[in-house]
Amino acid sequence: MSATATGKASKMPVVFFGHGSPMNTLDHNRYTEVWRKLGEAIPTPKAILCISAHWTTRGTAVTAMENPKTIHDFYGFPQALFDVQYPAPGDPRLASRVRELLAPLEVHPDHGWGLDHGTWSVLKHAYPDAGIPVVQLSIDGTQPPQFHYDTGRRLAQLRDEGVLVVGSGNVVHNLGLMKRNGGPPFDWSVRFNEKIREALASRDHQALVDFERLGEDAHLSVPTPEHYLPLLYVAAMQGMDETMSFAVDGYDLGSVSMLTAVAGMPVI
Repeated sequence: MSATATGKASKMPVVFFGHGSPMNTLDHNRYTEVWRKLGEAIPTPKAILCISAHWTTRGTAVTAMENPKTIHDFYGFPQALFDVQYPAPGDPRLASRVRELLAPLEVHPDHGWGLDHGTWSVLKHAYPDAGIPVVQLSIDGTQPPQFHYDTGRRLAQLRDEGVLVVGSGNVVHNLGLMKRNGGPPFDWSVRFNEKIREALASRDHQALVDFERLGEDAHLSVPTPEHYLPLLYVAAMQGMDETMSFAVDGYDLGSVSMLTAVAGMPVI
């Protein structure tokens, strides 16, 4: 754990990673380079709590096993991607702390999930040695955006306890309309991504929660909410005196935005 001269844990930043394709695990590009630099710049965390777009449940769950497995939750990719392992230990004590902070909300201690690619595709670059314990918190797909923001607020204390909280998803994520052969981003994806950036920069968290008010741009950018919702957990943990920095941004396949945003530390 990072510590001050008095021995107290430093307040950790909180990060939203726009993770994009699982192939970013194997690629070296401007996004993965920033993820690597973030891992080097952030004080070494005691543990990592990740809210990944790829673990959506009915109800809320938290991984509570000692040794979470690496989950390859995709298909149609090269064998090299299926060969990737991220053998980070779990942290049952952190799982218990999450349950304590979220009480009286019932949080199921899960022993069957593990680390999905929303988590390990970014941590493979930020913390390649997999030496830091990692716990995942599920996204309750039955709940509205305000629930997820409020849940994030209740977890903010973890930042003062040496825990790095990570949201992993994408502000814009529409695979049904993606440009497989590349090309410029759709106008609607740019408009929506920029509106969300503006809300993050101005700390207009209610606009983030009420993203559907952006109409057709929101409907096209967030056809299903699971990739957007991790952003709400991160925004909810932003301190009143903290700015939101944008470590990297861009677009992939025309309909996936790659925004990575950080609260609690300057742009790297």
